[in-house]
Amino acid sequence: MTEQKQTAKPELLPVSRFNDWIPYPSVGSLRQLIFYNTNNFYDCVVRKIGKRLYLHIPSFYEWVEETNRKEAV
Repeated sequence: MTEQKQTAKPELLPVSRFNDWIPYPSVGSLRQLIFYNTNNFYDCVVRKIGKRLYLHIPSFYEWVEETNRKEAV
């Protein structure tokens, strides 16, 4: 059988590997959002599996759009 490369963006990314797929924001910025839970970031975007934190990418984009709408008003 032939191997297929996975080129589609995964739905869950570990925080430490986020910048391998998406260049901005930096891992340090993401950790600050998680630690301080700015604008309900942790509850909307972060998934915890065991001790590891993952970011749900579709929820991340929704959170960005929702946050931008709130600040524009």
